[in-house]
Amino acid sequence: MKKFLLAAVCATALIPSTGNAALVYVGTWQVDDGPGWNRSSIAYTGQDVAALLFGGVASNYAISTIDSNAANVDHMSWVSVWGAGGFSDCTGFPCGRKVAENFVKSTSGGYLNPGDTSAYVSDWARGPNFRNYAFLIQGGAVPEPATWAMMIAGFGLVGAGMRRRQTSVRVTYA
Repeated sequence: MKKFLLAAVCATALIPSTGNAALVYVGTWQVDDGPGWNRSSIAYTGQDVAALLFGGVASNYAISTIDSNAANVDHMSWVSVWGAGGFSDCTGFPCGRKVAENFVKSTSGGYLNPGDTSAYVSDWARGPNFRNYAFLIQGGAVPEPATWAMMIAGFGLVGAGMRRRQTSVRVTYA
């Protein structure tokens, strides 16, 4: 059992830490690239959209409203605000708002009522002025799929070895 725990600790040490994270540009989208607004639209954060378009999970992404240079990431995203024309900071069309990359205001997960926001819907924020840039966080706390596969295979081999050892040590007397 001690050997198994030692192997688990060693495998955990191989997982990259967030301290050495690097941002790698993966792509861009305009808010209005999303589906047309309707009464069943989904409210997305900027990170949600990056995961939807480029794969993975939302927390693996950093979003920027500036450009594709990792040094300029502002951790903000453009969103459309339902009914934006009635808000003081949006008096005309088109109109978008900058919010934190993980911000969303929604009605039960949807872009359904005045004030709800989404980083991926064709509504108020239209055109290239409302472009978001996605960066994959590499070397972060979440291993890549190949790393997970190697870890799972390694744990499987350790488990099989332990099981084999347990069955080979058993001695029965008649």
